[in-house]
Parts: sequence; structure tokens; C-alpha cells
Amino acid sequence: MSTYVRHSQFRAAHRVISIQWRACIAQRRSLHQVTTESTSPPGENNRLAVKDNISATGFPTTCASSILSGNNIPFDATIVRQLREGGASVTGKCGMDEFGMGTHSTTSAFETIHNVCGLEKYSAGGSSGGSAVAVRRGEAELALGTDTGGSVRMPAAYTGTVGFKPSYGMLSRWGVVPYANSLDTVGLLAKTVGPIGAAIVGQRLHMKHDHNDPTSLPLTARERCTTERRGYGSWNPIQEGAIKGLTFGIPVEYNVDELDSRIRRGWLTAAHKIEELGGRVIPVSLPSTKNALSAYYVIAPAEAASNLSKYDGIRYGQRNEEQASDSFEGILYAKTRDTGFGSEVKRRILLGSYTLSSEAIDNYFIQAQKVRRLVRRDFDRVFKLSNPLEDQQPFDLSEMEDTVQLENKFGPAQVDFLLCPTAPTTPPLLEDVMKQTPLDSYMNDVFTVPASLAGLPAISIPMDIPVDATKEEERLLNFGGLQLIGQYWDDARLLSVADVLSPHVLQQKLF
Repeated sequence: MSTYVRHSQFRAAHRVISIQWRACIAQRRSLHQVTTESTSPPGENNRLAVKDNISATGFPTTCASSILSGNNIPFDATIVRQLREGGASVTGKCGMDEFGMGTHSTTSAFETIHNVCGLEKYSAGGSSGGSAVAVRRGEAELALGTDTGGSVRMPAAYTGTVGFKPSYGMLSRWGVVPYANSLDTVGLLAKTVGPIGAAIVGQRLHMKHDHNDPTSLPLTARERCTTERRGYGSWNPIQEGAIKGLTFGIPVEYNVDELDSRIRRGWLTAAHKIEELGGRVIPVSLPSTKNALSAYYVIAPAEAASNLSKYDGIRYGQRNEEQASDSFEGILYAKTRDTGFGSEVKRRILLGSYTLSSEAIDNYFIQAQKVRRLVRRDFDRVFKLSNPLEDQQPFDLSEMEDTVQLENKFGPAQVDFLLCPTAPTTPPLLEDVMKQTPLDSYMNDVFTVPASLAGLPAISIPMDIPVDATKEEERLLNFGGLQLIGQYWDDARLLSVADVLSPHVLQQKLF
């Protein structure tokens, strides 16, 4: 059984994970019953699970890392405070990949997150795997995660839940331990789209600027962006989410060789459902997509190396006290960082430090930032709505795939939303995950990274996929993740459309 929720009664994170959880099971007490003594009870339908890199008073915030074992932040993150003010009750902290670096929630210093509901041998996705599992098990109605390159959407696809990454700068990151500042976004997970839409639109989180967070969009910009968009007046998906008359684009570059045949067929079936509902589905071209993953794994480690430099056991983090001296070959805190960080974190620190070095920064980091601009430009060209933060640019027809037809002499048709898989495969066995090379693991983010680089809103909803009844694994893994991507600050309409589309693309009952 996955041990992904940690409670505040214990300071050492490994004791929290093992002793407290097993005690709860032995006493046959639910997660909510365990925590009501230490949290206000506004109602059982407002339980909130929080990823372990987001601060919540009364709970340790360890980022699943030994170097922060027992760390307690004495204030709520802004997003936690806002949801608590809206009536949510924090029930626990959720396990994750160490500092958010991973795809399957297997890099934690304390635990490996397992999938649930008969899928315990399979990956729950990462890095917000614990948040997705808490929702899937029914131990929280809403869970907070962080999405840097797909860390909310990937677990949602692997657990059959809904995972939403809002537009960059919409939700405050104050109180969130940073991984990559220009990519990190607080995301939400739930069983259905409804609780997420109620939080973003119903509680008007989209209009709440946080002066503590320099990446939080200013109030004047929020007002301007909101007036240019539909759906922010109230959470009313029936009115705002009608499929009829909308145009959905299928990126031709997303039809990669690594895409599982069942996921591909589920993707096409979802497209047919949209057409039956009165929507239009057309191919679109995003030429820079092929370079997006490479750019992401240059930019994210570079920012991570900078952010994690403060964990030295002197200013931040647990100091290595096994020996009289923490120095090694003249470096004062070498042993603290060696024992405090896991292998994946150290790998990304080394990669990031190299790409920021004087000999490599021009060939790697600067080039990756240029690719990022091209990725954002590609998205802006295919959407009907303009990006309120960018100047509109025409599409260069010489860069367009031959399979994309021209709408008129000005270029190809533009779309309201993009439709693609969330993950290229169904959840892999954890046994196979442990045998993967880092490059194999990174490839799982191929469909989620582009939206993160561009700062666009994206949501993963579960979809039906074909099943061969004679194969036990296919009967177990009978769902996939369908991703919808919208233009910047079109979050409200994206959520409404996802809410209306969900019951049509997933007709089986997962919960």
C-alpha cells in the first residue's frame, strides 16, 4: 500500500510516513478522522491534500528530501490560505519526487508512491503522484500539486483523475519550494473538473494577485486579460462549455512513434466524439515541438541548480553530522549535499551547473531559451484568441507540415483548443520504471512540456481506450489521459469545455 500522506504529529519524515500511517490503518480510522483534531472542520466535502513542497501550518514540508527532513515552515502558502478561507480543511501532506524531479514519484528519500485501486504494481506518475493517489482513494476532494513540465497532468493520466495546470502567473507560488521558477505552476487535482472550476472561477482565484510572489500577474493585467476572455463571470460549465461551434486542433507532431496504439485510438475516438457534439477537429502544426523536450531539460535543471545552491546545512537544510567535519577536499558542505540529495537531484544539479557555465551557456541555455520563444510563438499562431501578453505574429507557411491544409490564402485554420494525449503510454510497471534510464523517463513528458514552456493552461481528463478482454493488463489499464490546451488566460473556458466533454470521452465508471 502506498504511504504517501504525512501528518504533523511526527517531526522526522520517515517516521511520519511509516508509523503514523500504519497506526491509522490498524485503528481503521479514515484520513479525515485522524486530522480533524488539528484542523478546522468546515465540512467533509472540502478536504484538501497538499503536496509536500507546499507549506501548510501544522505539517512538515520536506520536499521528499533528506536534506529537509523534519523541516517545518511556520506559515501557509498563499494558495493554501486562500483555499482554507474558502472552507477547505487540510487533511495531510502528499508524497512526491524529491524536489519535484521525477516522472513516476520514485525519487523520494522516504518512499515510492504506488498507484491504487488494483494498480499497486504500476506507476502513479510524478512528481505529484501522492496528490493524485489521495484523490483517487477518496481521501481528499481536491489536492494541490505543482506542475513544472507535467507533474500534475501526468499523475492524473496514470490514476484516472483530473489534473489542471493554470496559466503561468495565475496562482501564487509564495510558500511553494521552487524547482524552476519560470516553469513552476501550482496545479489542482480532483476526481472531476467541477471542484477545480469552482476553485479557480467560483472562488475567483484568477483575480487574486499576491504581492509576495514576483511571478504573480499584477491586478491590472489580470483585469485586462479577464475582460478579453469568456467564462469568468461565474462557474457555469453548461453555459460556457458548449462544444458545438468550437474548433479543436490535433498537432500532427504529437503523433510520435513512441505513442502506444491504444492511447492513439483513444485519442482519435475522443476526436470523433467532439465531432458528434458539433465541434470541428482539424490538424495543426507546431513545428518547434520536436525541440521542446530538449529545451525543457536544459532550462529546468539550470534553474534548479541555482535554486538548490542554498541547501548547504549552514543556511538551509539538515547538516551532515556523522563525522567531525563536513568538508571534503576543501569544500565545506560537500558531504551535506552528497548525503542530503538523491541521485536524480544531483544529476540535475550537475547538468544545470554545466549548462550555466561560461563555456556552455551560449550553446545550451541561451539556445534553449530561443527554442522556448519559438514554442510559444507556434502556440500563439494556431489559437484563434491572441495572447494578451504577446504581439500577434503571422504564420510562416514554409515551416508548416504538408499534412496541414490552408483555410484560406492567409494560412491554416485557427483553433479554440488543442487536443492530444497526456502521456504516451498507460501507467508502466514500477518494476520496469526502476530499470529505465533517465532519458527513457524524461521521454514521458513529451506531450506535457510544450504547454509548460509556453505558460499555457492545460488539463488532463481520463478517457476510454480500447481493451482486449483476453489480456488481464489491458482490463486493468482501461483508461488513458486526454489533454486539452488553451490560449493564455483562457482557463475558465478550458475548464468548462473539459467538464462538458469528460462524460463523453469516459463512459465507464472509474470511481
